[in-house]
Amino acid sequence: MRHYRWHAVERRGRLRLAAEPKPRLKEAQRRLLRHVPTPVPVHDAAHGCIPGRSVRTAAALHAGRAVVLGMDLEEFLAPVPAPRVRGLLRGTAGLTEPVAQLVTALVTTTAPAPVWRALPVPTGADARERHRRLGTRLARPHLPQGAPTSPALANLVCFRLDRRLAGLAATAGARYTGYVDDLTFSGDRRIRGDRFAALVTEVAAEEGFRVNPAKTRVAGAGSRQRVLGAVVNARPTLPRPERDALRALLHNCARHGWAGQTRGHDPATFREHVLGRVAWAASLDPVLGERLQTLAARIDWS
Repeated sequence: MRHYRWHAVERRGRLRLAAEPKPRLKEAQRRLLRHVPTPVPVHDAAHGCIPGRSVRTAAALHAGRAVVLGMDLEEFLAPVPAPRVRGLLRGTAGLTEPVAQLVTALVTTTAPAPVWRALPVPTGADARERHRRLGTRLARPHLPQGAPTSPALANLVCFRLDRRLAGLAATAGARYTGYVDDLTFSGDRRIRGDRFAALVTEVAAEEGFRVNPAKTRVAGAGSRQRVLGAVVNARPTLPRPERDALRALLHNCARHGWAGQTRGHDPATFREHVLGRVAWAASLDPVLGERLQTLAARIDWS
């Protein structure tokens, strides 16, 4: 019996395998989430999927810095095997061995071989190698993408990774934040060179993760510095093209009616789509968000 429904999801040009737990298992995982990992504190540098922290809290720490360095982990959940979860539950959460084994079995899984074989193999040598590595990780018990418990447990597993990377950043006078698979550093020219990125890659490898070198990016103050989709040269906000496009959309909806502005979006969900974009902008930049909300209030949605 399979306790998950498996879905292929394309994100940022890469194919991922999401595991949706079936209702009874999902409810058990939600209860476990409330009582096991949530009470355990995470590292101060971690901001992803943590109550009270967000993209804004992560991005704000890097605003107005001379250099911003962004790096991506190849995966965030699949590299976390069941033995590491069980060790975390015993050592950090304080569960007994039998209970830790049972909880680990409830929050980890393996991808069925037929499901994995049905996925298309990407072209290109590097992409095929990443595909092979992911298949190896998914074939062993791991934290599934889609389980409500996975992000919280992964954040706890990454406590030592975050601590080491924060310490490495401090030696270079830099700041560090982690948001799921995004690693961000900001400081001066000491983090611009290849040496610092190589040290980050080495630390990640020692902690069981792999950095995707193709996603490493460095931006100085004279160029657009982006962190988690926000521009942070002065303060966290939307990139100018997105700000202008959203303002124009709100203006046109108010002046000409929203029905003529859907442009391929489902009319039944267009209102939620527009207001969701406004809410996202407001979560990054409250000043911009207030202006956009004023524009949105002029739209007649009837």
